[in-house]
Amino acid sequence: MHERLFTPGPTEVDAEILRELSKSQIHHRTARFSDLYDDIQINLQKLLFTKNPVFLFSASSTGAMEAAVTNSVKKSCLNLVNGAFSDRWHQITVKNGISCEKVAIDWNKAITPELVADKLASGKFDAVTIVLNETSTGLMNPIAEIAEVIADYEDVVFLVDAVSGMAGTKIEVDNWGIDMCLAGVQKAFALPAGLTVASVSEKLLKRAEEVESKSYYFNLPLMYKYHLRSQTRTTPAIPQIFALQKQLNYIVEIEGIENRFERHRKLANYVQNWALKYFSIYAEPGYWSNTVTCIENTRGVDVANLIDTLVSEYGIRIANGYGDLKNKAFRIGHMGDLTLADITGLLKIIEDILNL
Repeated sequence: MHERLFTPGPTEVDAEILRELSKSQIHHRTARFSDLYDDIQINLQKLLFTKNPVFLFSASSTGAMEAAVTNSVKKSCLNLVNGAFSDRWHQITVKNGISCEKVAIDWNKAITPELVADKLASGKFDAVTIVLNETSTGLMNPIAEIAEVIADYEDVVFLVDAVSGMAGTKIEVDNWGIDMCLAGVQKAFALPAGLTVASVSEKLLKRAEEVESKSYYFNLPLMYKYHLRSQTRTTPAIPQIFALQKQLNYIVEIEGIENRFERHRKLANYVQNWALKYFSIYAEPGYWSNTVTCIENTRGVDVANLIDTLVSEYGIRIANGYGDLKNKAFRIGHMGDLTLADITGLLKIIEDILNL
């Protein structure tokens, strides 16, 4: 049975997009593939408001996160942690033997520009990692304001995990001075998992040439060498790239980039008003996500049973709380190609199940 996904990723994929996966394979060292690559570049740059190259990783977002830190840190990395996935970036940095410092705050609180300014004033760091939109908590950090602080430090590279935000909320890569902005396509892009996109700045590419030890597979200068040929360095996930091309064409030419962001804003507003009516929202006010809401279980609902009922009786899946928040919260993904009718239908079913 097909389960309709309202999770924070992977998300529901349109049948027309799925058909793209069955296209005949093409060779990745041909003019046809280069044309495909170039077409995708143009639309990814439009989506991210950047002139930077956007690399394609045939890997999960974790791979691109690893590429970011292994190619950028000469002195030490400041890992800003307020959720499960920002903590993952710290773990990646540690596991690669890279000098770093973890600054952790409560998961329901946003990273503030003041906190970043205080830490960078020490002069110890030449890289910063942060998550734009914490999938684990439904909290969106104030990246634009933090970017203004980092802009005062010319030697600091700014690394942003936008996994559950990209294609669902506006990210101005160039205006905000983001050196790597990465996201897996299985969330707000509404595509099958298996591909990650990442914009890479000239500043980061220069730094990568200076870093002594970096990954062979996740080597940004070598990836850039092939990018200049409109190719990927190694054999890519060609079916997913076909799907990405079709979805980008839809986002840019049919729905419209700004219209897509506005639709996500409206979906978020509807879910969050519903959450406030019946429950509470985990993240602090003012920093709620446009793509996923983490709803506090203030009614003592059996979350696991709610999810099982949604799946078994309605063919619908939402997500439990992540990690320590399991059963203390549940998460609703309102991203990708979902409509307001989809969301209102889901919430009505939950009301009926819980007798709200």
